[in-house]
Amino acid sequence: MRSRSSGRCFPTTERAAIARHIREIDRLAEDLADLDRDIAREAVDDAQVRRLQTITGVNVIVARGIIAAVGDIRRFREPQKLVSYFGLNPRVRQSGLGLAQYGRISKHGRCHARAMLVEAAWAAAKAPGPLRAFFLRIRNKRGHQVAAVAVARKLAVLIWHLLTKEQDYFWARPALVAAKQRQLALKAGAPGERGAGRRGSAYAYNVKELRNSEKAAAENAERAYELMVRHWRSRGPKRRTDATNEERL
Repeated sequence: MRSRSSGRCFPTTERAAIARHIREIDRLAEDLADLDRDIAREAVDDAQVRRLQTITGVNVIVARGIIAAVGDIRRFREPQKLVSYFGLNPRVRQSGLGLAQYGRISKHGRCHARAMLVEAAWAAAKAPGPLRAFFLRIRNKRGHQVAAVAVARKLAVLIWHLLTKEQDYFWARPALVAAKQRQLALKAGAPGERGAGRRGSAYAYNVKELRNSEKAAAENAERAYELMVRHWRSRGPKRRTDATNEERL
């Protein structure tokens, strides 16, 4: 085996080791594909998974993982209970009658679900919409990492409201959601619709004009959020102005 960068040949033992690693990577890729297919088959008809996928940045893996971790959403009487369950609530230090001091998140609870929410937060921060506006506002004050955690906490609150009230995300992009659902169905084994002579459920996402119109609506919602925060600030300071006070979009 010859190195592409230097042109030299690897010894026989190194070539054998590389070949073993490549075989192992291929085997793991096949295992992951099987797991993805199993998850897709269980999630394709799940109304809660479909509902959570209306949130920007939430894919089927995140939605299915969160639902598996939460179980019955009625166990949590309020959104902050769910936030604490994921360990996204800030630590509070208070002595006597002194003012409470808020520190880093507790990191108690379901660490895997918390990691999924943070991953979804990074994805949501890249797409136009109120969630990105919220991310940018926190980032300008506290930095990237704190902003991502703040968005993850907001996602937990949002998930509680959507599942409890059985409503989809208000700022969902229909064509994008349809594309997500179609990809999920294909992964679960649904037949393709190419050459069938009819438009598929994700057709709108392939039309540039429709896709751009939904993106423009999301950008307008982002600007509306920014204006709302600007007006809110002009009314005077409150006791807390960080992410923990904002539970809704």
